[in-house]
Amino acid sequence: MVQSTTIGRVLTDMEREIEAEVRKRPAVHEPRPANLAPQSIVAPSLAMPDYVEHRDGATEIGKLSAEAVVREYEAAAKEIEAMGAELIERVAQCEAMTRDAFAVVGELKETAERYREEAKRTFLQIENCSQVTAEVRKTCIELKEKIAVPATMDRLKPKKK
Repeated sequence: MVQSTTIGRVLTDMEREIEAEVRKRPAVHEPRPANLAPQSIVAPSLAMPDYVEHRDGATEIGKLSAEAVVREYEAAAKEIEAMGAELIERVAQCEAMTRDAFAVVGELKETAERYREEAKRTFLQIENCSQVTAEVRKTCIELKEKIAVPATMDRLKPKKK
């Protein structure tokens, strides 16, 4: 509701400004028939868009007001289209970032796999060292027992006199 009141006020203010400007102009030209469209002395960038045309019976102020409003809408429409183009650029950047992210994810997977392979290698090396150490201990114990048994046997034998 506030928006329609604001728009109505803007249009009313704009119509007053246009009417004041029209009144300031000297009436040098002869009045035109109502069925002829006003000759526009407007720069091409301010020309009225092709998708609208004045209707018969519209007052000069109404026509000028309508032209001013349609130009504002057209300018806004062009800005909206420019935002679309900007959005397309951002989408292209996002797509590039997505491709880069997938490439990084691939590299991360490769790195994780290398870590797993290194973990397996280290695991096997530690287990092998552990087995070798266990075998060395076993061998040492067996040798110690072999060495200790003959000495024990000597003590157990009766001494000859």
